[in-house]
Amino acid sequence: MGDLLQPWHLIVLAVVAFLLFGAKRLPELGKGLGEGLKGFKEGIRGISDPPPPPPPPPPTATPTEPK
Repeated sequence: MGDLLQPWHLIVLAVVAFLLFGAKRLPELGKGLGEGLKGFKEGIRGISDPPPPPPPPPPTATPTEPK
């Protein structure tokens, strides 16, 4: 099972992907995959981090009466 990602295996996978999707479509698929992974990482990070504290309420000014 440790020999799963041999260089020849990766080359064969690349050739199969090239034949299935073509040269024009591969960059689009890579971009979509990268954006999906980025969103997944941000989602996981959001779950593991504690939520930020709520911002303090803005100071309220009390109106003064004219003399």
